Amino acid sequence: MSSSAPKASLFRAGTTWPFILITSLFFLWGLANNMTDTLLAAFKRIMSMSDFQTAWIQYAFYGAYFFLALPAAIIIKKFTYKTGVLLGLGLFILGSLLFYPASITMVFGHFLAALFVLAGGLSILETAANPYIVALGPEESGTRRLNLAQAFNPIGSIIGVLLSKVFILSQLNLSSAEERSAMSEAELAAVQSEELTAVMGPYVGVALFLMLLWLVLKFTKMPKASDSGPDLELASTFKRLTKLPHYVWAVVAQFFYVGAQICVWSFTIRYVMQELNLNEDSASNYYLGALVLFMVSRFIFSALMSFIKPATLLMITGLAAAVCTLLVVVGSGYLGVYALVGISGCMSLMFPTIYGLGIRGLGKDTKVGGSGLIMAILGGAVVTGIQSIVSDMTGSIGLSFIVPMICFLVIVVYAIIAGKHEEALNKRLRGAGAAGSPSPQFNTVK
Repeated sequence: MSSSAPKASLFRAGTTWPFILITSLFFLWGLANNMTDTLLAAFKRIMSMSDFQTAWIQYAFYGAYFFLALPAAIIIKKFTYKTGVLLGLGLFILGSLLFYPASITMVFGHFLAALFVLAGGLSILETAANPYIVALGPEESGTRRLNLAQAFNPIGSIIGVLLSKVFILSQLNLSSAEERSAMSEAELAAVQSEELTAVMGPYVGVALFLMLLWLVLKFTKMPKASDSGPDLELASTFKRLTKLPHYVWAVVAQFFYVGAQICVWSFTIRYVMQELNLNEDSASNYYLGALVLFMVSRFIFSALMSFIKPATLLMITGLAAAVCTLLVVVGSGYLGVYALVGISGCMSLMFPTIYGLGIRGLGKDTKVGGSGLIMAILGGAVVTGIQSIVSDMTGSIGLSFIVPMICFLVIVVYAIIAGKHEEALNKRLRGAGAAGSPSPQFNTVK
């Protein structure tokens, strides 16, 4: 099944610098995503929460992705990709700054509100940046180009975990839930105030950096990507999209992929703590190792896509991820921990590959189609919540990894469907080329 992928140039002339600038955004939302993942372990200790209660962090974060993706597509359609980027970055900054008043009130709901605003900005950023990267070159190489841009996402993830490790997790008071319940109200408030101030610090620091980036983007002349037709007719667009099996399956696969990824990363620290008897700070080293593997693997897979079809790689890595997850369920100790780390290597190509395969051939429906794939990020909240319930009900974090294992098997099914669609589409493109007809193109860069 692994035949050579069609050759196509990676960039159009004059788009290298815009590619670099937009790719920096992939770094930034990787940083924000993985700082957020560590908050589950942090708030579980700070406020003595159950796994399901801490899952509200993911509900707030990924719920914002769901609600803001379609409005983002409408804004981008009416204006430009640059408008979407600036709006998303602005909300990212606002949400980060809201961590400061939340740390003063010490109310969990206020932190959730700040995360919702922050993640709403990330939703708009991703809705704009992913198809923009695809638009910066030939459609045939869009999936490869998106994988290259996404390869910088885990670098941000690693920095996010390092920031959390140094400024948040290492600052936690190691008192257990039982010890905290025995403290006086004033003593507990003092401990929590210090911990929540540590939570706030990295977010406000990131906001200050983002302000500078916002100004750079504002005053930089960016290529304008346009599509055919100024009007956005949602009803007819959705009707066309739902008739495309490869697109519908891409949305389903993206939902389950993001759910699996967030399950794996949200519970990595807790699983390592349980299996190796470590605290949050020490256990985060294994999470960091998983992200390094994720980063290295993404660059490797981006290179392999020059020789192997993306759908084929997606099928292979989906199967490998399912096997590794099964080892987490049935294994223990270092076997389970290393298998858990290995899942990240398998996941590295999944999001951009599902996205790139899903929007290929959508033409004028690409913006709305792309927003649907971003809305599918809601899986990060829904599936993580299911795993949290399984963990609380069974009392076993390891057993709860059955949930992401099922998700990876869904991705394998999608990879098979996407592979057949790609073969059919490539045949049509070759036939059109032989007949002297122009190939269909997504956006052109002006």
